[in-house]
Amino acid sequence: MSIVDSLPDEPEESLSSASLPPTQEELPQNQSQLKPPQLKAAAPLRMVETAFLASTASLIWFINFYFPLGPLLRIFFPVPIALVYLRWGHRASWMAAVTSGLLLSVLMGPVRSLLFVMPFALMGVLLGATWHRRVPWIVSITLATLLGTLGFFFRMWLLSVLSGEDLWIYLINQVTEISEWIFLKLGLLNSPSVFLIQVGALALVVINNFIYLFVVHLAAWLLLDRLGNPIPRPPRWVQVMMDYEG
Repeated sequence: MSIVDSLPDEPEESLSSASLPPTQEELPQNQSQLKPPQLKAAAPLRMVETAFLASTASLIWFINFYFPLGPLLRIFFPVPIALVYLRWGHRASWMAAVTSGLLLSVLMGPVRSLLFVMPFALMGVLLGATWHRRVPWIVSITLATLLGTLGFFFRMWLLSVLSGEDLWIYLINQVTEISEWIFLKLGLLNSPSVFLIQVGALALVVINNFIYLFVVHLAAWLLLDRLGNPIPRPPRWVQVMMDYEG
């Protein structure tokens, strides 16, 4: 009798079953409860976009300071930080404002960094908050105009302290010349009072900021719509004037 004939007979099912991996029921309880790790992509994306848009705002200010292109780049000073608010909320927008200020402080010094932070970085946070809450344009423009006016007087005060000259007097002299020219054209013999000149200077600052914020809203309306983060719709007459239906 051969050795092959003397081997015990074993069923083929046992061999096939031994080669199969254990089923879910056969796994230990602690192994069956393990789940594949889930990557949270929102946090890294928020950090990257916040840093990118903060550096974009700083770069726009940096280029406009050394290579001024008129009012073109000035329109977009607060827009990147407002976009951060629309995409990631108030905490990310404050981080973008602080980051842009710190970056400009390294590149240009703390004084020029403050000139950007107040009011343009804070204005970006304010505009992002109003656009996120879908408030009308007149409300967001008015609030940002008040902030821009405060920022103007802050810059006047800071530059006056650093230069040792009262720059407000320079502005008053300019408004005085304009007022005297208007009085002359109207045929008025008396000269404008000091109080009227100061009120005119304040009104000039407010009107300038109001027009600036209106143009910022127009640019953000046309730009952010195409980026998938639309702002509130403008008044009907603006849509008719721009021949644009959002």
